[in-house]
Amino acid sequence: MSDNFDLIKLIFGRLSLEAIPYHEPILIGTFAMVLLGGAVVLGLLTKYRLWGMLWRDWFTSIDHKRIGIMYIVLAIVMLLRGFADALMMRAQQAISFGDNAGFLPPHHYDQVFTAHGVIMIFFVAMPLVTGLMNYVVPLQIGARDVAFPFLNNFSFWMTTFGALLVMASLFVGEFARTGWLAYPPLSGILYSPDVGVDYYIWALQVAGVGTLLSGINLVVTIVKMRAPGMNMMKMPVFTWTSLCTNVLIVAAFPVLTAVLAMLSLDRVFGTNFFTNDMGGNAMMYVNLIWIWGHPEVYILVLPAFGIFSEIVSTFSGKRLFGYTSMVYATVVITILSYLVWLHHFFTMGSGASVNSFFGITTMIISIPTGAKIFNWLFTMYRGRIRFEVPMLWTIGFMVTFVIGGMTGVLLAVPPADFVLHNSLFLIAHFHNVIIGGVVFGMFAGINFWFPKAFGFKLNEFWGKCSFWFWFVGFYLAFMPLYVLGLMGVTRRLSHFDDPSLQIWFVAAALGAGLIALGIGSFLIQIAVSIRDRKKLADVTGDPWNGRTLEWSTSSPPPAYNFAFTPVVHDNDAWADMKKHDYKRPLGDFVEIHMPKNTGAGFIIAALSAAVGFAMIWHMWLPAVAGFVALCVATIVHTFNYNRDYYIPADEVVRVEAERTRLLNSHV
Repeated sequence: MSDNFDLIKLIFGRLSLEAIPYHEPILIGTFAMVLLGGAVVLGLLTKYRLWGMLWRDWFTSIDHKRIGIMYIVLAIVMLLRGFADALMMRAQQAISFGDNAGFLPPHHYDQVFTAHGVIMIFFVAMPLVTGLMNYVVPLQIGARDVAFPFLNNFSFWMTTFGALLVMASLFVGEFARTGWLAYPPLSGILYSPDVGVDYYIWALQVAGVGTLLSGINLVVTIVKMRAPGMNMMKMPVFTWTSLCTNVLIVAAFPVLTAVLAMLSLDRVFGTNFFTNDMGGNAMMYVNLIWIWGHPEVYILVLPAFGIFSEIVSTFSGKRLFGYTSMVYATVVITILSYLVWLHHFFTMGSGASVNSFFGITTMIISIPTGAKIFNWLFTMYRGRIRFEVPMLWTIGFMVTFVIGGMTGVLLAVPPADFVLHNSLFLIAHFHNVIIGGVVFGMFAGINFWFPKAFGFKLNEFWGKCSFWFWFVGFYLAFMPLYVLGLMGVTRRLSHFDDPSLQIWFVAAALGAGLIALGIGSFLIQIAVSIRDRKKLADVTGDPWNGRTLEWSTSSPPPAYNFAFTPVVHDNDAWADMKKHDYKRPLGDFVEIHMPKNTGAGFIIAALSAAVGFAMIWHMWLPAVAGFVALCVATIVHTFNYNRDYYIPADEVVRVEAERTRLLNSHV
C-alpha cells in the first residue's frame, strides 16, 4: 500500500482534484466561458476543415512574415485576458470602501494584479514588439528570411506555451500573489508554499528562452543579412531600434533566467540564495531582477520609437529630420538603460552616493529621448501632414509620453521617490510610459504595416474610434492615480477606508471602461476590414507612399520576399528608387532556395511546457520522462537534414509578372 502511495506521489506530486478552484465562482464562470468559446472555435475550425491548413501553412511555418503575424495574434488574445484582470481591479477598487469588501477576496485580488502585470509585459507587449520586428525587419533590410528560420518558429512556440502555463494557473491551482516581480521573502517557500510562484517561474523560464533565442536570431539577421549597399548608417530607423532592442534582449534575458533558476532552487531544494540567513541576501534578487527589468522597459519602447520615426516621415511627406542624431540617441539610450536600474529601489538604503549616481543617470537618459521628440517635431514642421490613424497614434504618443517622462524625472530625485515610491503615483507613471509609449506604438505599427501584410488597409472610422477611446480612456484612468499618489494612497490595496477617495477610483474605473471600448473598436476594425477588404485593397503595393525598402516588394509579399536581392544606394531607399527610376528586373528568374516547414518547434516547445508543468506540481516521474522526450526530440530534429525546397522558376515568373502588372497599373 505504501509503495503504491509513493508511486502515485511520484506521478501526480501535489496535483489533486482539490487544485481545481470549485470554491471560486468567478473562476468557475471564467472556466465555463473559456470552454464555451473554445468549443465554438474548435467547431468552426472543424466545420470549415481548417485544421490541415493551420498546421501546414501556419503552425509549422518558418516564414518570418507568418510567424510575426502569429506573435501579434497571440498578443491580442492575451491582451483580452490581461485587460479583463485590469477591469476587475478597477471595479474592485471603485466599490471596496468601508463595510463593502467588494467582489474579489484579498488572496484572489493579489493573484489578479500579479497576473495582470506578468501577462501585459511578457505576453502582450513582448509578442507585439517581437511580431512587428519579425515581420518588418527582413523586408526592410532586403533579406528573404531571418538568419535561423527554424529557431524563429521554435521561439514563437516557446512564448506561446509560456502563456499557456499562465492561463493554466487560472483553472488548476493558482497564480502567484507576490506582484509581477516576485520579490523574496514573499516569493520564498515559507511565505508562498503553494504552486503560484512555481507557475510564475516556469512560465517565464519557458517564454524567456523563446525571447532570448529570438533576440539572437534578429541580431544575426540585421548584422549579417543586409542587402548590398546597406551599411549601418543606411539602415531604416526601425531596423536600428530593432537591433538595439535585440542586443538588450541578448544581454538582459540570461540574467532573468539565472535569477529565476536561483529562486526555484531556493524553493525546491532549500538553497539560500535569497533568504536572510545561511549567507543569502534578498536584496540581491531585487538587484538582479531590475538589472533585467529596466533594460526590459527599453526593449519594449525602442521599437515603438522606430515605428514612430517611420510613420512621422511617411505622413509628413518628408525625410526623417536628423537621421544620424536619431541613431546616436538610440545607441545612447541602449547603453544608459544599463546604468539606471537602482532607481527602482532608492528606498533600499544604498546610501546617498549610490542613490545620487543612479538619480543623475536617470535624468541623463531623458536627454536622448527628448532629442527624438524634437526630431519628430522638426520632421512634421512644414510637412504635408496626413492625420490618418497611424499618425493619430503617433501624436497621441508624443503628448502622453512627454508627460510620463516628466513624472519619471521627478521620480528620479531620490527624496521625492522616498515619498512617492510605494504610492499610486508610481503606478500612474509606469502606465503612462508603457501605454503611451509601447501600446500606442504597437497599435500605430499594426495600422501602418497591416496593408503590407495583407494587401488592404484597415478601416479608418473604427481605427479612429479605437484611438480616441484609448486616448481619452487613458487620461481618465490614470490621471486620478497621480492625484491619489500625491495624496499618499498606497498601491497594491484592494480595500480603502477613506470614502473621500472613492470618486477618484470611480473615475479611474470609467477610464478603464473607455479603454475597453477602444479594444472592442480595434477588434471591430479588424472584422469590418476583412469583410470589406475588396473595397479597402490597394493594388499599388505602396499603400502609404512608404519610404523604406520593404515597400519595394508587393503587398502582401510572396514567400521569398524578393525575386532579386535589392541593392541600396541611399538611407531612404524607396524614395531613392523612385527618384532614379531603378527598373525592376523582368527576366532571368531562377528557382529560389527556401527552408521547409517543420513541426519540430511546436513539439519541442510543447514538451518544454509539459516539463515545466510537471516541475510546478512536483510530478517527478513525468518531469524526468518529459525531459528525456525533450532531449530525444531535439536530437532527432538536429539530424533531420531534409528541410529545404526550391520554388520553381516558372512560379517566380508568374508571381513577378503579376506584381509588375499591378505596379505598372498604378504608374
